[in-house]
Amino acid sequence: MSRKLQYSLAINEAIHQMMEVDSSVFFIGQGVKSPWYVGNTATGLLEKFGSERVIDTPVSENAVTGAAVGAAIAGMRPIIVHPRMDFMLYALDPIINEAANWHYMFGGKSSVPVVIWGIINRGGEQAAQHSQAFHALFAYVPGLKVVMPSTPYDAKGLMIAAIKDNNPVIYIDDRWLYKTEEHVPEEPYIVPIGKGVVRKHGKDITVVSVSYMAVEAVKAADTLKEKGIDAEVIDVRTVKPLDYALIFESVKKTGRLVIADVGWKSFGFAAEITAAVCEKAFKYLKAPVGFVTLPDAPAPASSALEEIYYPCSDSIIKAIEGVV
Repeated sequence: MSRKLQYSLAINEAIHQMMEVDSSVFFIGQGVKSPWYVGNTATGLLEKFGSERVIDTPVSENAVTGAAVGAAIAGMRPIIVHPRMDFMLYALDPIINEAANWHYMFGGKSSVPVVIWGIINRGGEQAAQHSQAFHALFAYVPGLKVVMPSTPYDAKGLMIAAIKDNNPVIYIDDRWLYKTEEHVPEEPYIVPIGKGVVRKHGKDITVVSVSYMAVEAVKAADTLKEKGIDAEVIDVRTVKPLDYALIFESVKKTGRLVIADVGWKSFGFAAEITAAVCEKAFKYLKAPVGFVTLPDAPAPASSALEEIYYPCSDSIIKAIEGVV
């Protein structure tokens, strides 16, 4: 059976179901005893599983992440949440130097089954230090997988896949998605890590999107259909490992490409997609690649400036029309 479920509650259900069936799974981080603080994703967990498995921590991202990585090395399956992804930067040492490298340094004989979950908090006049998306930074590091769901269905399935994975997974979501709803199965299921999906089929141009921009890309494609432009929307779902084959197949069909990212343009996700397409499918391109990204500038604190700073479906429409 399935029923409509909000994105945030789909994550909560995934964690709840995995903690029920696997006693090695525990949830740790700032604010996990407060459902509001982590966007209702922790609702009911403390009451069900107690403070030994739902551990609210002091404000020390490096120490808490280090503890989770150590627990994973010792055989547990922790989920460490960073309610504001910006402050994951304090934990780069245990994430990059330890978790990402451990499996390789021990010749595959030791694993680090940890989910490191960062939440993007864009908008709301939160300014530069509370609004950043660092998926490209973590995708750069060998040994880390990076997933970014855009729907409630994928949020649940990718969280379960991440918890089951035997090595570190960076799970990134966006609070702008938390109130979106769709039908989600009640039983546990997995969305495979490394597999993208075509959200909307088309023949005139490919839009490669990630996270919240996948939602905006579908809106843009629906609007452009009325104008006679048939856009194909790919939601990558996983930034690393990336489903290159799906992207190349689409570009070969449409001959045009726009990339819609929640991050900055330079040296990021959009640059990686462009480089890969130029390497493997360049001869199929009929026009230069278009980009819809954040400006290469920190996020503003003014709501008026935020309306200019953050791209939306109109930004994608403009980019598509420019390429077509």
